[in-house]
Amino acid sequence: MDEKIAFAVIGGSGLYSMPGLEDVVEIDPETPFGSPSAPVVLGTLEGRRIAFLARHGIGHHLSPTEVNYRANILALKALGVDRVVSISACGSLREDFAPGHIVIPDQIFDNTHLRPRSFFGNGLVAHISVAEPYCSDLSNQLHEAVLKTGATVHLGGSLITIEGPRFSTKAESNVYRSWGLSIIGMTASPEAFLAREAEMCYTTMAHVTDYDVWHVSVEPVSVEMVIQTLNQNTKVAQDAIREMALGFEEKRECACGDALASALITNPAAVPSETLTKLDLLVGKYMKK
Repeated sequence: MDEKIAFAVIGGSGLYSMPGLEDVVEIDPETPFGSPSAPVVLGTLEGRRIAFLARHGIGHHLSPTEVNYRANILALKALGVDRVVSISACGSLREDFAPGHIVIPDQIFDNTHLRPRSFFGNGLVAHISVAEPYCSDLSNQLHEAVLKTGATVHLGGSLITIEGPRFSTKAESNVYRSWGLSIIGMTASPEAFLAREAEMCYTTMAHVTDYDVWHVSVEPVSVEMVIQTLNQNTKVAQDAIREMALGFEEKRECACGDALASALITNPAAVPSETLTKLDLLVGKYMKK
């Protein structure tokens, strides 16, 4: 990819229908892990090239479990993307994180159980460090961008990812609250962990749509409620993306770009050649085929 992409946005297909997005093209990539959820849309915004990927496909036809997270991340990696902004809906597990607010979490609790969680295996083992699963530098940039939109935004909080596609029971929701978790969603895992394996910076703009089902005085979460709040927040998300583009910091000061340097444990001589070929985009700078 000749043109430098400042960052990628993974979210709904409506995010790239914004004024001022120019030179729009679609790329339909293939990866060793299959096809991504949708074509990658590239556009120029405030002089920066931005990539957009609809996580659930055009028309939202993929459930959280059905999303091919590995193909999505690898497709962006192949385009030269090294920073990813995830935009998603979430439920609040805290009174002070109210519907309409935005949360930029700093921790994840993975409670999924049906999804491939890693690029690695088949003869190549990597133990990636995710003690801090989000890139704090990129999260701080996103926080500054959202503040400029005038929206209420919280920096920090723990996001639990459930398998879905159903919403939680009240018993589950209250257990998550007792664990001290802040918000609940269905897509952060394994997306954040795969981004780290791909040595990409990753952050989340989580739009609070509801109080899940724990709040006794508020109506339990429904699809209608989620869609209504997301529609209201689409402009906030678009404005934040624009602010990110305007204030974008070219140089990465974090350690995300070398995440695999201390994670690969397998003797290169023992790795099957087909595995090295499949993962060349990730490990080529560390292991030769």
